[in-house]
Amino acid sequence: MSTPAVAERDPQLKGQLKYVIMAACASMIGFWGWTMIGPLAKYYTETYGLTEGQRSLLIAMPVIVGSIARIPVGALTDRYGGRIMFTIMLIFTGSMVLVTGLVGQMGNFNLLLIAAFFLGIGGSIFAVGIPFSAAWFEPHRKGLATGIFGMGMVGTACAAFFNPRMLNAFGYFPTHLIMACVALTYAVIVWIFIRDSPVMKARTPEPVVPKIINVSQKLITWQLCFIYAVGFGAFVAFSNFLSTYTQKIYDFDPVAGGTFAAMFAVCAVIARPFGGVAADKFGGKNTTILVFIAMAVLGFFVAQAPASTTVNTVLFIALALCVGFSTGTMYGWLGKACRPQDTGTISGLVSAAGGLGGYFPPLIMGAVFTDYGDYFWGIMFFVGACVVSVLVSLWMENDRQKAVPAA
Repeated sequence: MSTPAVAERDPQLKGQLKYVIMAACASMIGFWGWTMIGPLAKYYTETYGLTEGQRSLLIAMPVIVGSIARIPVGALTDRYGGRIMFTIMLIFTGSMVLVTGLVGQMGNFNLLLIAAFFLGIGGSIFAVGIPFSAAWFEPHRKGLATGIFGMGMVGTACAAFFNPRMLNAFGYFPTHLIMACVALTYAVIVWIFIRDSPVMKARTPEPVVPKIINVSQKLITWQLCFIYAVGFGAFVAFSNFLSTYTQKIYDFDPVAGGTFAAMFAVCAVIARPFGGVAADKFGGKNTTILVFIAMAVLGFFVAQAPASTTVNTVLFIALALCVGFSTGTMYGWLGKACRPQDTGTISGLVSAAGGLGGYFPPLIMGAVFTDYGDYFWGIMFFVGACVVSVLVSLWMENDRQKAVPAA
């Protein structure tokens, strides 16, 4: 019996796994640079004498640019390809990590906020990798492709785990210098060894701004934006804020808090490809609805702040797996809901919403802790957002329909 056509591999996509893994490594470095500040929050608090609100603002600041920049970066990737855009993003990330390291020694909090603002550009590398990776895999395996690329989110875990240890071992500025060298070196590697998919190269370039306007007029684009803002926003927020959370609630030291945050990020990263595969097999809509229900239930129990650190750890591991799984199902859904040539533009808008979804929770958590002395209502806000995401998903079209019809 012959193999069904849907299962056939495209011979022109030879080497697809290698290039997507290289893209995931680029994303890992970009995410590491993007989240340099969060794991070092205690250092900044002690050095600058920050209030809880200032600390939360500093942690959240890099997220804003990394989110907004994804919109033009995604559209530019559709136009110019991943090789060029990966190289530019890595060079900019390495440069801004170095600038942050220099500014952080000056004792000027406002200047540090500005550096943190532009440091966030590293997070926009995500909008490069989604269209790049999707173009390297066949239509029935796009969820797998974006899931593998999405494992680059482990960069947040690297920052949470290594930054406090590097600070203790080498000092503040050398920590930033090492990371900057890694980013700039990998930019050279990408430029020399990576290449764009023949499918992406074959596309006719389209003007950037009209494409952004066109896809932004589609309702499903904004529905996907909202859902991803909750799922990926939870990943960003918890990865950045869990170190502070565990120090405040369970009296962890900075290294232990960073390790806990890294554990959360790693679990989420491991689950992401499985979410993409599930979306390929069972449909993005169905899997997304189920995982958001699970996230709401787990979030409710996490909000109770159980006295047992073992129970708390188990809850957060389960929540991390669900969060990572949801980000995989979402992009498996998106990959089948838009024209291939619009993937970068739409993923730019959706991933921007995801990044912005991670911007506000640290601010909310900081404000809640200041007013109530715990994080209960901050986490319940996340639970409510998960419930709304389920309702929005039920309202949406399934992933066999096109969000953006051909012009």
